[in-house]
Amino acid sequence: MNHKVSDQSEQITVRRSKLARMREAGEAYPNGWRTDRTTAALYGEYGQFDVERLSEINQSVRIAGRIMAHRVMGKSSFIKLQDGTGSIQLFLNREELGGADIYNPTKKWDLGDTIGAEGVLFRTRAGELTVRVSHVEMIVKCLRPLPEKWHGLSDIETRCRQRYVDLIVTPESRHTFKTRSKIVSLLRQGLEARDFMEVETPMLQSQPGGAAAKPFVTHHNALDMELFLRIAPELYLKRLLVGGFERVFEINRNFRNEGIDATHNPEFTMVEFYQAYADFTDAMDTTEGLIRNIAAGLGTMQVNWEGVDIDLSQPFRRLRVDEAVFEKRPDVRGHANDKAMLATVCLQVIPDFKPLITWKAGHYLMAMFEELVEPELMQPTFVTHYPVDVSPLARRNQDEPNVTDRFELFMAGREMANGFSELNDPDDQRRRFMAQAEAKAAGDEEATGVDEDYLRALEFGMPPAAGVGIGVDRLVMMLTGQHSIRDVLLFPLMRAE
Repeated sequence: MNHKVSDQSEQITVRRSKLARMREAGEAYPNGWRTDRTTAALYGEYGQFDVERLSEINQSVRIAGRIMAHRVMGKSSFIKLQDGTGSIQLFLNREELGGADIYNPTKKWDLGDTIGAEGVLFRTRAGELTVRVSHVEMIVKCLRPLPEKWHGLSDIETRCRQRYVDLIVTPESRHTFKTRSKIVSLLRQGLEARDFMEVETPMLQSQPGGAAAKPFVTHHNALDMELFLRIAPELYLKRLLVGGFERVFEINRNFRNEGIDATHNPEFTMVEFYQAYADFTDAMDTTEGLIRNIAAGLGTMQVNWEGVDIDLSQPFRRLRVDEAVFEKRPDVRGHANDKAMLATVCLQVIPDFKPLITWKAGHYLMAMFEELVEPELMQPTFVTHYPVDVSPLARRNQDEPNVTDRFELFMAGREMANGFSELNDPDDQRRRFMAQAEAKAAGDEEATGVDEDYLRALEFGMPPAAGVGIGVDRLVMMLTGQHSIRDVLLFPLMRAE
């Protein structure tokens, strides 16, 4: 047997024996302890007080948390206590606790145990803010040993699979997820400040739509019908525009039956927002403003992500997708709608090029964009005017019918957002749905079908509008400098153990 596993098993056995004695003595998992402070609050209120001031106020506190370090020094001991906001030192003295009968058992407590402590604040000779404990109780026995102090939880898979342990021992992880919560809060505040109303739309849908993605399929027994986990909330949010809610947004989960890599998880969070009487330029302005406001709320306008120093304080660049490709391949300039030529060039520039039989000129143009341009878009860049062929829900450009009023936002070579002026012509939408259905029948698993109810909604009249979807997980990755989506998801999807 592995020595490390053997040692851990022995420690678990010893800890369980301690729990057994606790059960014999009474309640092993009490629920009577109440706190009146967090460690962060203690530092906030008393962190600047000197020895004399702390002695003068004689402040009593009740706190609780895990034992993260424990030094026994004869009749006294020091404990590092960690709660959800930080950590503070406890000082335990045998006489001040009431004698050996109370103090001696505390010397046998283990790292990870949760305890409650009451006492008075003071400063040690080293100047550290400390609680001189007058009363202490065991609250929860930790039955499994924590990772080693100096190595922490270094295995990435274990950190993701046992996030609860990772959060106990890795301050950086706790900081990342606290920052994530703040980012989502700032995002919501930014939209509400712009008069958007938060709504909830169905996760289970009878017809998936709103994105090019393969859905998860399930079955509802009572209605005996096939259902899909939603790939996007878009079509339902636009139904609300028809109903008269002119500014709506939703922050929630989407599900796509796709691979897992550094930027993809089958279950992920997006924000989508829609505004009536607006176009894609308005949507770009709103997207840029939201991201800049979030960065300002976090206190930084410059972030380093994937080795790129991203400056969020400057206006985001705007670049047409066809012009971006022409810069790399001048020989295709003027041939953006020439399917045969674009297919030939794709074969030259893309390794292992395998187009689908249903591809049109726009698909080939986008294939070249993704190969030649996308990886080089380091600073925030809105790429605009996507081909109609790859934009089934976007409004055609009034002057160029082969392109749409659509954009995607890129940073550090990665897509961050997608938005466009919405297609509100029900007849044009039907034609595009039919093209999607044909592609699906030809084997394109990411193509969608015809949503008849959505078309019926459009026939009631949807106002001209613009909408945007922003990947919240990638936004958090960028703003916290994380390299993998797993590091910003509390519980990423993992293969079964």
